[in-house]
Amino acid sequence: MKIDNQEFHIKGTFYTIRPAVQSDAQSLSEIRLQIDGETQNLDREKGEAFIDEQGFEKLIEADNINDKNLFLVAVVDDKIVGFSRCEGNRLKRFSHKVEFGVGVLQEYWGYSIGKNLLKESLAWCDMNGLRKVTLTVLESNKKAIALYEKFGFKTEGILGNDKVFADGTFRSTVVMGRFK
Repeated sequence: MKIDNQEFHIKGTFYTIRPAVQSDAQSLSEIRLQIDGETQNLDREKGEAFIDEQGFEKLIEADNINDKNLFLVAVVDDKIVGFSRCEGNRLKRFSHKVEFGVGVLQEYWGYSIGKNLLKESLAWCDMNGLRKVTLTVLESNKKAIALYEKFGFKTEGILGNDKVFADGTFRSTVVMGRFK
C-alpha cells in the first residue's frame, strides 16, 4: 500500500508530498544532479552515479510494484523540489527493514520538506509492518542527526574516515536506525 497525497503549508509555501510517477522521471534526473552539486551531505559528487530519465522510469516502476519500497516526491507549483526513498530487501532475514534516503533542493531548505518526507515515510513503514528503518548521515550534519533523533532514530555506529571529499579531507558517517 502506498500513501495518499499529503498537502503542507509552511512559511507561505504550499507543497504536496506524493508517490513518484513515471512522468516524474526527467525532473528527478535533473534535480538529483542539482542537489548533488548543492551539498556535501550526500554520498555523491555532482554527476557521479548519474541516473537518466530511463533509469528513473525503471526505478519508479520497480518501486511501485515492490511492496517493500516507497518513492516519494515533494512538489511546489508543479515542480519537484525534493524526494525520498525507502528501499527494502526481499531476503527473509532483512524483510523487516528498509533503508531511507532523502534530498531537497537547497532553495527549499527551511520549509520542513525533508522532515515531512521522513514523517510520511515512517508512517508508511509503520502501516506496512516494517519494523526497522536505517540511514546514514555525515557526522558533521548535526541538524539532520537532531531531526532523526526526534523521530526515534538512534546511533548504531560510526564509520570513521568513511568518505573522502574533493579537497582530500575525510569525514565520518553515522549509521542510524529506528526500530519499532
